[in-house]
Amino acid sequence: MTLNPEQLRAAMRAWTSGVAIVTAAHNGEQHGMTVNSFTSVSLDPPLIIISLQGDSRTREFVEKVQVFGVNILSYDQLEIADRFAGRTPESQNRMAGLETETLVTGAPLLKNGLAAFDCRVTQSIKVGPNTMFVAEVLAARGTGEGQPLIYHNRLYHKLAE
Repeated sequence: MTLNPEQLRAAMRAWTSGVAIVTAAHNGEQHGMTVNSFTSVSLDPPLIIISLQGDSRTREFVEKVQVFGVNILSYDQLEIADRFAGRTPESQNRMAGLETETLVTGAPLLKNGLAAFDCRVTQSIKVGPNTMFVAEVLAARGTGEGQPLIYHNRLYHKLAE
């Protein structure tokens, strides 16, 4: 019996997570996308994993330059989350008008988020139509302070006090 993708999508709505945007640059262009497949693997060495859609421009950039940024959004950045979640076409500059910075690799990082990670790919693995990237975190900023943007059941939320 094969699992229907819609059944899996519906069940995955029960998974609550923060909102992360992966950003990359190639040949003077910047791009990014919202991801829910981001996790820490190891603190020593500092490794994380992300998974990117096989047909996305962000995945293409990461494969070419082998570096990327991960940006953890605050509740105040809900509009940015929507912009990077595909409501803005792949062909448009989703980063237009946003303040960015670089740390070590040159990957663009969004300013004013809760945290940011500057990463270098150490391994890439094709998984179905997607690519999973294992990466070493070369620099990070953030303290955990602030109100995170939470995603659950296709809606954004904030933590209750």
